[in-house]
Amino acid sequence: MTALELKIPPVMVAAITAVLMWVTYILTPETPIPAIFRKITMYSFTAAGAVIGFAGVVSFRKAETTVNPLKPDECTSLVSSGIYRFTRNPMYLALLLALLGWGLILSDLYSLAWSAVFVLYINRFQIQPEERALEKRFGAEFTRYQSRVRRWI
Repeated sequence: MTALELKIPPVMVAAITAVLMWVTYILTPETPIPAIFRKITMYSFTAAGAVIGFAGVVSFRKAETTVNPLKPDECTSLVSSGIYRFTRNPMYLALLLALLGWGLILSDLYSLAWSAVFVLYINRFQIQPEERALEKRFGAEFTRYQSRVRRWI
């Protein structure tokens, strides 16, 4: 299964997941989410995702390191400040929050299940290879960072 590692850009994985959520919404029985809950959480997830994702990109730009998720071996520094003090993967967390927001827009519980598939895929085929590359490049510094900051939240 290593053939899939670092091959599909995470934004594309999120887009494919969003399409699968929409298809699921069309093909499954209606499972509406109460409107007040849906609106509050949808706006909260969307806003949080935008802020977290932006903060992740800004931190990488400040550190002058690559934001290319397909080439983690090209990173020039281990970013552990800013949003990276709270999550090791804010950009992936932002994509997850966007997918949760999309599932709430669809108001379909079945569609929301695809968010879990997104997490499983990103963990296995994106994050694990990235972590191997970072450990190889930064050694004990990365291991210490891993021990104090969670992968997602």
